[in-house]
Amino acid sequence: MLGRAPDPIDDAIWQQVAARVAWVAALDPGRAQRLRALASRFLQRKTITPIEPLALDPAQCATLAALCCLPLLEFGPEGLHGWSQLIVYPDAFRVNRSHVDAAGVLHEWDDELIGEAWDGGPLILSWADVEADLDDPYAGFCVAVHEMAHKLDALDGVLDGTPPLPRAWQREWARDFQQAYDGFVAAVDAGREVAVDPYAAEAPEEFFAVCSEYHFSDPALLRVHLPRVARHLERFYGRSPADARAAGA
Repeated sequence: MLGRAPDPIDDAIWQQVAARVAWVAALDPGRAQRLRALASRFLQRKTITPIEPLALDPAQCATLAALCCLPLLEFGPEGLHGWSQLIVYPDAFRVNRSHVDAAGVLHEWDDELIGEAWDGGPLILSWADVEADLDDPYAGFCVAVHEMAHKLDALDGVLDGTPPLPRAWQREWARDFQQAYDGFVAAVDAGREVAVDPYAAEAPEEFFAVCSEYHFSDPALLRVHLPRVARHLERFYGRSPADARAAGA
């Protein structure tokens, strides 16, 4: 199964994807074809499981595949390794968390999430939030890109905000991202207004994932406020479709 070339996504379905997803419509023909091939491979290798009462038609499944593969345009299909299922909830979903503190006391609480990427397990998305991103594609958000960034980050076995890279680039990335993250956290902790979603201050891996969303949905803002991060992400992900749209490409 893994060695067989995937069946290409049907022309009519891919046209529906391009009509619905502004990021796909803005790609040049070569990158659009590459994304279509990646999305076809995604549909071959991943099980998409909607949670009742949600039902997904073939065009919606292809849309999810395309969104998840946007971050792989330069990285390639190796970014799909290590997991096999995309779970899609109708809306935000609740998960139970637990933590034992230094005194040995167990703390439990519920989180409401719109997406999650389990280490070695499924990727989980809220369909309502996917659709919200599609309806306003240049507002700085894309939950599918955020969770796929976590999947890429985890490929080297450590969730730390640094995906697998050549050694020299990895050192530059780690240095520049750490400096940018430290400055961003200091600004958030001081109560200063920040242009990027403050959730990026939660951890280095969240900083990478949130900045990845901005690369695709508001790269101009990222270049102004986090220029070194923006340069690394453009090298890693390729030119943002938002830039192609702004240039009239």
